Amino acid sequence: FYHMDLYGSKERFDIFPEEPSGRGDRSLGDTRRESAPSSEKVQRPQEVGYDLEKEVAELAKMYGLDEDREKELELLGGHLEKVESRWPPAHTEKAGLQGSIYNISKTSSSVKDPSQSTKQQGLPDEAFQGENQSKARADDEAESSIWSRGGLSSGGMSDEWNSQAVSEEEEEEEEEEEAADVFCSTCKIPIRAFDKLFGEHKDHEVAQLPSAVESEKEEIHKNMCKLEEQIAQMENVASHLEEIFITVEENFGRQEQNFEVHYNDAVQVLAQKYEEQLEALGEEKRQKLEALYEQLVSCGKHLDTCKELTDETQELFLENDKAEFMKVKSFNYIIFFPYNYRLEEFLKEEVNLELSTLPDFEERVIDVSEVEQLMNSINAIPAPCAPVINPQAPNAATGTSLRVCWGLFSDDTVECYQLCYQPVSNERHSDGQAEHTLKVKETYCTITDLLPNTQYEFWVSALNASGISPPSERAVYVTAPSPPIIKNKKIRSCENAALVCWESRDINPVDSYTVELSKLTDEENDDIITESIVGIPNCEVLIHLQPTQKYHICVRAQNLGGSSERSEPVLIHTTGTCFYLNEDTAHPLLAILDDGFTISCDELENPECDLPVYDNSFTRCIAILGSLIPFPGKHYWEVEVEEDTEYRIGVAFENTPRHGHLGANNSSWCMRHIITPSRHKYEFLHSGMTPDIRITVPPRRIGILLDYENCRLSFFNADIAQHLHTFNSHFQHYVHPCFALETPGILRIHTGITTPPWTAL
Repeated sequence: FYHMDLYGSKERFDIFPEEPSGRGDRSLGDTRRESAPSSEKVQRPQEVGYDLEKEVAELAKMYGLDEDREKELELLGGHLEKVESRWPPAHTEKAGLQGSIYNISKTSSSVKDPSQSTKQQGLPDEAFQGENQSKARADDEAESSIWSRGGLSSGGMSDEWNSQAVSEEEEEEEEEEEAADVFCSTCKIPIRAFDKLFGEHKDHEVAQLPSAVESEKEEIHKNMCKLEEQIAQMENVASHLEEIFITVEENFGRQEQNFEVHYNDAVQVLAQKYEEQLEALGEEKRQKLEALYEQLVSCGKHLDTCKELTDETQELFLENDKAEFMKVKSFNYIIFFPYNYRLEEFLKEEVNLELSTLPDFEERVIDVSEVEQLMNSINAIPAPCAPVINPQAPNAATGTSLRVCWGLFSDDTVECYQLCYQPVSNERHSDGQAEHTLKVKETYCTITDLLPNTQYEFWVSALNASGISPPSERAVYVTAPSPPIIKNKKIRSCENAALVCWESRDINPVDSYTVELSKLTDEENDDIITESIVGIPNCEVLIHLQPTQKYHICVRAQNLGGSSERSEPVLIHTTGTCFYLNEDTAHPLLAILDDGFTISCDELENPECDLPVYDNSFTRCIAILGSLIPFPGKHYWEVEVEEDTEYRIGVAFENTPRHGHLGANNSSWCMRHIITPSRHKYEFLHSGMTPDIRITVPPRRIGILLDYENCRLSFFNADIAQHLHTFNSHFQHYVHPCFALETPGILRIHTGITTPPWTAL
């Protein structure tokens, strides 16, 4: 491109070849005649391969576009090509000089490929070849054409140049409005790439427009969250103001009735004082109501503005979704950023959330000195009637707090309420339970620091200057339960299901449980609840899942008071069958290492020694059972063994005898390894029977495939994918994995493995 300042400068003459003698004195008429027919000579410098690259390099060096600008040019993404469109083409004869130089810059691509340029301009191939042969002569003619246009008088071109400059400025203004392609981080507005290099934003920090838009979106999202919080706060304040509004009305009515009841007998003497006091009380009421009404109106206006901004923001995001947001023009961006500024300015405004007036009236004393005897005969204000406490509302409790509400269905004057509560005891004599008392002004109260899943009984009394009312009927409230505790070692899973077990932290029973599932993906690992299972009466549940997925599972407890907090989540992978070893079944000589899946036997004493055992432990065979596999379908796991260790591995029913050996009865199936002086011997035992099978390659990693549907139990050498043996037996019940050591050694168990394809028989 050519900068505007280049025209009319002395440096301009240094970048073009010198004009041959005798060519620069052409008249203006000759110049116009040459440019009038078809601008053939104007474009000839391009056709003959003018050295434009050298010219552009010198221009770049002259205007500082050297190596320190290369990174900025790459950031702007080729937007500099738009700068060329700022210069108008040579439409008229009078603009011959500008048109000639403009065409040279616009046809830089044709210099590299003259044949293509010639075809585009409609010249025949023969003409191009002729020009190729007389290249020097064409260069001279091109130079003379350019310099002859330079011979135009300055007076003749001044008006034309001014009008051209005006049109160029208008085009620049239009392009500035329509060609914003980067974002100025300093000024917070979209700008053109050209303005970054030569305009007022030259020294400012810029960023790609899409990334700037995403940043502004995040800011708007944060402000939207603040706005939503302010809306919720304002709604609470408005609700509280309405309650105060009603309370002022009620207190005024009671006060007015109090005056009427106590001064009816002295109306003749106290008429004037009564009117004065009543008028003053009414004025105070009017002032209070006006103040409250003004604050309520202001709150409503602020709330409407908040909701209006929320609706506008949602509409803006609906119209400019992520897919279409990048296609909008710059004037949409110009609207987008000021709107965020407006939102930020609105959130900076402080809102007065304090009550403008209190609902209580000023205590007024009536001068009754003139009618002392009559006043002595006036009855005092009676004590109020007993309030009525409300039953517990659903979900009105947390694990440590309760919200209690009551009402007074009489016109008695009340100064405050006295709320009493204590835990409910199941014992006959509950005198030892601590009783707590609170005094409140309103007809509701939130009590904190309570025990989870605990029942409390509440009663309330009303107080005024004359005394205290009888207590209300007692109401029983209950706090929400504590979060359950999931038993990690009790969880069993396979490719399409999981059995989750948990226990309650509370002494008192709960009504039900809710299990929440969060499906995790590689893109996002947020806990987004994808499924909830409600109304679970027991502390375990069988959940159907999708294969090869990851899930976060948590549990909530439910009672009349509400829902507990979420339990600590557990991570479940549905890549294969997972189970745990049941320590209660382990023989005393068998040890379970820290990983929970490695068993060892260091010394082989008398298996029938007098070591302490559990009721469910093996006593003769040094064995242990895994947890039950209660899922239909196929289940696969592997056991890593040592070549010099004798062992038994397989499956067994829950009721398999603890005083016998695995495989010696009809309730267990196992593979046995025995070391003889001559070879390694392998047996596949069930009811003490084994087929005659010889295995030449001792397996180091044994794969076990349990197929409930096809009634099969298969063993494989997992290292070489070799099938060893298959039991065909109908399993009447679900089975446990079982493992036993007959010599000192270790067995490593691997679960959660995807079933290999070579296990298909």
